[in-house]
Amino acid sequence: MFSVAKTTVTLSLLLSAFSANAVDISGAGSSAAQPLYVKLADVYGKSQNLKLSYQANGSSEGIKQVKAKTVEFGATDIAPSQADLKAGKMICFPSAVSGVVPVVNLPGLKRGDVQLTGELLADIFSRKITKWNDPKLTAANPGVALPDLAIAVIARQDGSGTTYNFSDYLSKVSPAWKQAYGRNFTVAWANGVTQVNGSNGAVSALKQTPGAIAYVDYQYVVQDKLAYTRLKNRDGKVVAPGAESFTAALLNSPWVSQAKYEEMLTDRVGPTTWPITSGTFIVASQATNNPEKTIATLKFFAWGFAHGDSIVGNANFVRLPDTMQGRIFGDLTTITDSSGKPLKWSLAEALDLR
Repeated sequence: MFSVAKTTVTLSLLLSAFSANAVDISGAGSSAAQPLYVKLADVYGKSQNLKLSYQANGSSEGIKQVKAKTVEFGATDIAPSQADLKAGKMICFPSAVSGVVPVVNLPGLKRGDVQLTGELLADIFSRKITKWNDPKLTAANPGVALPDLAIAVIARQDGSGTTYNFSDYLSKVSPAWKQAYGRNFTVAWANGVTQVNGSNGAVSALKQTPGAIAYVDYQYVVQDKLAYTRLKNRDGKVVAPGAESFTAALLNSPWVSQAKYEEMLTDRVGPTTWPITSGTFIVASQATNNPEKTIATLKFFAWGFAHGDSIVGNANFVRLPDTMQGRIFGDLTTITDSSGKPLKWSLAEALDLR
C-alpha cells in the first residue's frame, strides 16, 4: 500500500482470546473500508468467537476473490451491476456511506481554505492546470494566497473503487475528461501524475510532497488530519465533506426507496450534498461451500447493522437508514449452501448479540 509497490495488508484480529473454537473468516478488497471493518471486528470480538483476516488490496481484487471463493466476503466501493451479480452468482449489499475528498499539501493553508469546482479538478488531474497560482484557481479562491508552486498530482494505480467514484464524478462534470479518461477502477493518467498503491500510499505521498493534491476517502482525511478542499456542488453551493453532506447525497438517490445500489451517489442534487459521495459494499457468494464460515460472517454483519451505529460514526462513515437495513437483513437470509438449502442460522439470534 505504500509507494508504488503492490502490498497486501493483512489484518489478523484475534476476537476471542480465550476460545479454542474461534471461527476464522476472511475478507478482501476496499482499502477505504478497511478501518470500518477493523473497528467493527474489534468490538464484536469482545464477546464472540471470531478471527477476521482482511486483505486491503482494492475493490476489484475483492470482487475477484469472491468469485474465486477464496474469501468469505469481498469489500468494494462500487456495486456490481445486477447482470454481473447474476453471472457471478453473488449477492451485494451496502454497509455504509462516505465520500471521496480532494486533499492538498500547501504550506500556510489550512483545511477547507482551498475551494474547487469539478471542472477545475478535471483540469488539474489531466495536467491542464499545473500551477497553484494559475488564474483559474486564483479566480475561484478570492482572498486566498495560493502559492507560486507547481501542482504535484498523486493518483491511485491499483484497481480502486475510490478512483472509480472520483473518475465517475469528473466524467459527469467535464465532457473533456469523459472523452479522454472516462471512469474506471484504473485510469490511464496523464504524463507527470505520480501513481501509488492504496489509500495509505496516497496519504504518504501527499504528506511528503509540498504542492501535492490527491484524492482519498473521508476517513483518511480525519484519521491523518489532511487539508481537504471544499467543492461546489450541482446546486452551485460550496460544501465541505462530512456526515451531513454525505447523508444528503444518499437521501437524494434511489438507494433508499428502490435499492438501486448500482446508481452512483456522485453529483447528486441538493444544496448540502457532497458531490463525490460514495458507498461501500459487501459482496458474497450466493451459495457457499463452507456454511460454518459463511454463517459466522453473516452474523457479524447482522450484528454490525443492529449494534454498530456508533462504531460506524467513529470510523467516519454514515450509517444506512433503518428501511435500508431492514431490506438487507432479508437479503442475508437468501444465501444458501452449495446444494441450495437455506443456511441453519437465526437472524433474530444474531441481532440479539451484544
